[in-house]
Amino acid sequence: MKRARLIYNPTSGREEIRRLLPDVLERLDRHGIETSCHATTGEGDATREAAWAVERGYDIIIAAGGDGTLNEVVNGMAGLNTLPPLGVFPMGTTNDFARAMGIPRRWEDYCDLVIENKTRPIDIGRVNGRHFINIAGGGTLTELTYEVPSKLKTLIGQLAYYVKGVEKMVSLSPTQLIIDAEGYDTVEGEFMLFLIANSNSVGGFEKLAPDARIDDGLLDVIAVKKCNLAEFIRLVSLALRGDHLDDPHVAYFKTPRMSVTSPGQVQLNLDGELGGELPGVFEVLPQHLHIFA
Repeated sequence: MKRARLIYNPTSGREEIRRLLPDVLERLDRHGIETSCHATTGEGDATREAAWAVERGYDIIIAAGGDGTLNEVVNGMAGLNTLPPLGVFPMGTTNDFARAMGIPRRWEDYCDLVIENKTRPIDIGRVNGRHFINIAGGGTLTELTYEVPSKLKTLIGQLAYYVKGVEKMVSLSPTQLIIDAEGYDTVEGEFMLFLIANSNSVGGFEKLAPDARIDDGLLDVIAVKKCNLAEFIRLVSLALRGDHLDDPHVAYFKTPRMSVTSPGQVQLNLDGELGGELPGVFEVLPQHLHIFA
């Protein structure tokens, strides 16, 4: 019998995991996967628990929650020896990574993926000693994901991000950045934000990085140059259709490694969570993890 450790955020999404947990455990156990649980209690708890589970030799690690919970679990696993496969139960507000991977929303279907041991290798990103599985970025608008209160996300779901986004857009301002990417000339200028995508689904936009692949050993970089509010809103409408990459206000390229610096203070967003500040050296770890997908 295999042993699995299920690490879940009891407040993710609309707290659905609380109701589903007994059925999930029963289904896995019935198919030879003995599963124990850990409910996270605060920032960093999922990281510590994931590292503990790997060190104790669990055969499977499962993260149940949103992108932030997944990020913490990945940070607990990455860099350790002999990593077990990772399961992802999408229970958050946006579930960008799960959507990019085609992970089913129905818990029964995802349990079956784990039971059938269907895995695939994926890249993960690293910056300044921290890891991200889906997206890294910086700039005023990228701050809204970790500024939205968890209670508000529980009450109104993804609408909470739209409410905060409107507030942020009114005060958008450019930031001076120096971007030095492997294979490209150094770029210096004023940018509204920059995004480093590991998949094609970012912030609820499924076509923001349409050519991004989770296992190609490259990071897709999108940097929005200085523009006014009307131009920025136009870019957002183009991004909904995936038609933004050829716009003159957008710099887009793929690279395995890059550095970003700024004379000002710029916070980093890693999978929707606060990830320190610039300067940052971003790199890809090719096919570093296996996930059930």
